[in-house]
Amino acid sequence: MHRVITENDVADTSFDAEETRAILREMVRARTFDERAVALQRRGWMSGYPPFNGQEASQVGGAYALRDTDWLVPTYRSNAMQLARGIPLSDILRFRRGHPEYHSDPDCPVFPQAVPIATQTLHAVGIGMAIDYDDSSETPRVLCYLGDGATSEGDFHEALNFAGVFDAPVVFFCENNHWAISLPRDRQTAAPTIAAKADAYGIEGMRVDGNDPLAVAETAANALDHADNGEPVLVESLTYRQGPHTTSDDPDRYRDDVALPDWRTADPIERFEEYLREQDIITDGFVDDIEQQTREQISSAVETIEETETESPEDVFDPVYADLPPRLRQQAHFFSARVSEAHPPAKNLD
Repeated sequence: MHRVITENDVADTSFDAEETRAILREMVRARTFDERAVALQRRGWMSGYPPFNGQEASQVGGAYALRDTDWLVPTYRSNAMQLARGIPLSDILRFRRGHPEYHSDPDCPVFPQAVPIATQTLHAVGIGMAIDYDDSSETPRVLCYLGDGATSEGDFHEALNFAGVFDAPVVFFCENNHWAISLPRDRQTAAPTIAAKADAYGIEGMRVDGNDPLAVAETAANALDHADNGEPVLVESLTYRQGPHTTSDDPDRYRDDVALPDWRTADPIERFEEYLREQDIITDGFVDDIEQQTREQISSAVETIEETETESPEDVFDPVYADLPPRLRQQAHFFSARVSEAHPPAKNLD
């Protein structure tokens, strides 16, 4: 288990003061975005949202380890990592609003969010194998995020098997937040750890304190260095989902007092902020200023999205097939008719 902030001062680490401030800045920015996104969903601005409250260190730390050319393959909960990677918050909000074209920078090496569980692991291996086949001087690596629930899916095992056999430059970064919706980790696997699953595929497994952003950044960097040498890695980041699985979930129905250590269930932002304050790396107002700036950015993004939306509900059928098959065409006609019934044109009173 790799840790930093419980064992070393910043001066004794590979990070300088400005780097730690930058990491905290991204964590606070991500938390502020997450809270605002939940509020937007609750008022019906978008249909659903997966909060990541409590997992900011696990995601921002991983993003910090990436080189500019490295690929990020996110899951649906990796919004903090995408923000830290440089994806505009407006893009993530557009995705949640159902916009078909939400990625504003096609040159940014971030794969579209995967909502089906574990399917992105196979995509990540495909990208890694393609990198190996490419003779260019650039040698990007792939960082694939997944949740502990994904390790119960067949896609996960197929992906690790292919990565091990073909030496794909991929790091599988599993955020073990203890819950796969309502199922705790010990009901998913009898393995002593998720990292131990790496042994079955001939790759290395690592574990890290996922609420320690400096430890996560160091572990991810180490794992990516292994991937550079054709050695895929499975990283298990021990963190904790403080909120619901999604805004459709009620964790009070299945989660009460879990027997987890304090370092794992503690708020990672408060923990890191206290660590930096004790060393006079940040001062009063640092966090408040970031929160205020982020709220203003979100308000501006929401206003712009609402002003520029041109899609209609019927557009959901357009990108499915080049030529709609008869059954789907019938559904489109039925849906269009129902929309017209619900929203009849205004009467002409002239």
